[in-house]
Amino acid sequence: MILIGNQRGGARDLAAHLLKDENDHVSVHELRGFVASDLKGALREVEALSRATRCKQYLFSLSLNPPPDQQVRTETFESAIDQAEERLGLGGQPRAVVFHEKEGRRHAHAVWSRIDPDTMKAIQLSHSGYKLRDLSRQLYREHGWDTPRGMTDRSLRDPKNYSLEEWQQCQRQGVNPREIKAAIQEAWAISDSPAALTHALEDRGLTLARGDRRGFVAVDHTGEPYALARYAGVKARDIRQRLGGAAALPSMDEARDKIARGMIAAMERLKHEAAQKDQAEAEAFEARKQALITRQRAEREQQAKDIESRHWAEARERQARFRPGLKGVWDHLRGEHRRITRQNEHDAYQAHLRDRAQKDALILSHIDQRKNLDQKREQARQQAKALELRLEAQRQHYETLRKNTQAQASAKLAFDRAAQPHAPPGISARHQEALSRLRQRPTARERLHGINKNRPAPGPERERER
Repeated sequence: MILIGNQRGGARDLAAHLLKDENDHVSVHELRGFVASDLKGALREVEALSRATRCKQYLFSLSLNPPPDQQVRTETFESAIDQAEERLGLGGQPRAVVFHEKEGRRHAHAVWSRIDPDTMKAIQLSHSGYKLRDLSRQLYREHGWDTPRGMTDRSLRDPKNYSLEEWQQCQRQGVNPREIKAAIQEAWAISDSPAALTHALEDRGLTLARGDRRGFVAVDHTGEPYALARYAGVKARDIRQRLGGAAALPSMDEARDKIARGMIAAMERLKHEAAQKDQAEAEAFEARKQALITRQRAEREQQAKDIESRHWAEARERQARFRPGLKGVWDHLRGEHRRITRQNEHDAYQAHLRDRAQKDALILSHIDQRKNLDQKREQARQQAKALELRLEAQRQHYETLRKNTQAQASAKLAFDRAAQPHAPPGISARHQEALSRLRQRPTARERLHGINKNRPAPGPERERER
């Protein structure tokens, strides 16, 4: 298990943190060496004792976090705390042990007093980090747990180093040409007019548009064009007879822009619906979690009452084994009293082990219940996150398609304008049209050349007249 310890002061703040109600369950497992019977009073005792010294960090706090996939029993925590106490040189010092349970995980906190009451000096804790790290590795080896990567490679200590492969963007899906061809052929077969073909293609996720080479194309939702004649399996002449001219249809750029705008709006709507669904699931999970916590607390309170009642009943039963009066004196003389005492101690210890095992069984069952609930919520959260990533990737794809289409349209318009003759600045459209007609008229030299070319050649009679 992961062991993290540090020296500190602030007894009040530490007690408030250890008893914070944000955990599902909080239990004070042990208070040793204190006069007070509660955690706040115990830590305040250490604070009062430290005022007779110059020590400011009079406490040593240790957190014990087992692997998240392991069910660790109480004796395992106790053994780890004892070993840490021995390695740190805090043996016999007053200590408090608190267990926390949250989100299906159980961990422990141990707090020692550093003030030695005999010498009234603080115990020196040198190299505590290295000692706890060595003990943590030993515990992983002893229990056969998988050692975290951060214990073998220090560059992997940061838990924020997640793999980017878990958050890959949605890749472009391959399109089966046979499915596209079958959809186009079916739409062609059931339509007999341009409007019918347009609606039939739209029902199949395709948009009818005019191609760059005076042809007809069907554009899918990704902006990919498909030649209508080729995929429908008919001749271009038959398509022109049924659809007429392509001037009334949108161009491929216009069709792509329309598709992109529609798909962007659809992605935004789906993202909003997914967010609402996830919010509803989160609220339902929170309600189930609170109900589970309430029920588990009631079960633990009832178990504590039952164990307490049984403890006193068994104590009275063990005490009844001693005979009163002269008979008890006789039992002292013949050693019977000593035998009964040893038997009572043995029975009391066995009852303690039994009670602890029952507590652990209930605690572990509660942890399993919470883990099952958290796993379902985590699965739902991962599915919602994956859906959000897919929708965002699709939205980005259509946004890029729209921008590229607009850029291509702008470039084409600029090229067409550059190919036309430029008119002088400040001339209106009507004057530009008149100027264009004048430019199309032949010049004087061209007219003279046409007159000479059409004049008949001189014949013999013309020569005799001369």
